[in-house]
Amino acid sequence: MQTRPLGRTGVNVSAVCLGTMTFGEQNTEAEGHAQMDYAVSRGINFFDTAEMYSVPPKPATYGSTERIVGSWLRQRGKRDDIVIATKIAGSGAMDWLRADRQPTRLNRAQMTEALDNSLQRLGTDYIDLYQLHWPERPAPFGANPSRFDDSLWAPRPDETSIGEQLQVLGDFVRAGKVRFIGLSNESAWGTMQFLSASDRQGLPRVQSVQNAYHLLNRTFETALAEVALREQVGLLAYSPLAQGFLTGKYLDGARPAGARVTLFNRQQRYEKPGSEPAIKDYLAIAGQAGIDGATLAIAFVMSRGFVTSTIIGATSMAQLKIAIDAGGTVLPPDVLAKIDAVHQLRGNPSP
Repeated sequence: MQTRPLGRTGVNVSAVCLGTMTFGEQNTEAEGHAQMDYAVSRGINFFDTAEMYSVPPKPATYGSTERIVGSWLRQRGKRDDIVIATKIAGSGAMDWLRADRQPTRLNRAQMTEALDNSLQRLGTDYIDLYQLHWPERPAPFGANPSRFDDSLWAPRPDETSIGEQLQVLGDFVRAGKVRFIGLSNESAWGTMQFLSASDRQGLPRVQSVQNAYHLLNRTFETALAEVALREQVGLLAYSPLAQGFLTGKYLDGARPAGARVTLFNRQQRYEKPGSEPAIKDYLAIAGQAGIDGATLAIAFVMSRGFVTSTIIGATSMAQLKIAIDAGGTVLPPDVLAKIDAVHQLRGNPSP
C-alpha cells in the first residue's frame, strides 16, 4: 500500500482510507471489525469517521460508528498504528447531537462537547485529524452548487468567525486532545481564510480538505487543486464511486436489494440531468480497458497529484476487496485521455 504525506505534519497515511459511515446501520459491529482487520492486513493505516455517523444520520444511531471503531481499537490494541480522523458537524438542524438540544454550531461550547464525546466513544485520549464536517458560515453544502444564488453565501450576524473556530481548535491541540486539524466540504476561499488566520495568529495549520471528488464531480480541480498543491493541504477524496453510481448498478432505474439508494433514497445529487449518460460513457471506457467501473473510478482519483488519500466504503467484504485492489491500479495515458474527453463533453453533472 502506497503512503502519502498528510499535509505538513510529517505523518504518512495510506493512499486508501477506510471510510466507516456504514458501521452501525448497514454493517454490524462484527462486520465493521472484520473490515478494519482486513484493511490493516492490506496496509491501510487511516480510518475516517464522524460524530453524526452512521448514515443516514438520525438520533437512534449517531455516534455508533465511532463506538464501533473504538471497540476495535481497544480489542486489537492498535491505537498508535492507526491514524484516526473524525469530524464535528457544522451549522445545522441536528439538535439531537447536543445535550441541550440546540442546533449544531461551531462555537466553543459545542466544539468542546463534541470533541469530548468523540474521544469517549472512540475510547482514546487523542484524535489524529479533527475535521470540521462542513462550514459554520452560510455556504452551499459541499461548496459546489449547480447554480449560482448569492443568497446562499449571505453572512448572518451570529456566525462564529473562522478565527474563533481556529482558536478553539488550537486549544484542543495544545491540550493534547487533537494532533492535527482539517476541513471538509469546504471552498477554496474558506480554506485560504483558515490558512491565513493560522499564519496571523500562530495557530495550528489546516492539513487536509475532505471533499467529494469523482468522475461525475471534478469541481475540486477548479480552484482547490491549486491550494492543495501550493499549500500542501491535500484532498481526502470522498465518494470516489459517487455513492456506487459509477459501478453502474443503478442504471436505468435499477434499485438492487440492500443497496444504499434502495434503502434510503437520499442520493439525488447523483441523479441529476446528465449523470446517467456520463456514467455510461465512463463504463464504456472501463470495458475497453478490460476493468470494471469501480476500478476505473477509484484508480482515476488515485492518479491525481493533489489527492492525499481516497476514502473508500463498503457494506460487504467483496466490495471492500475490489475497492482496495482498485487503489493499486495505474491507468495508462490513453485511458486517462479518454476520461478527459468525456469530462470535456459531460462536465460535472453531480456536484
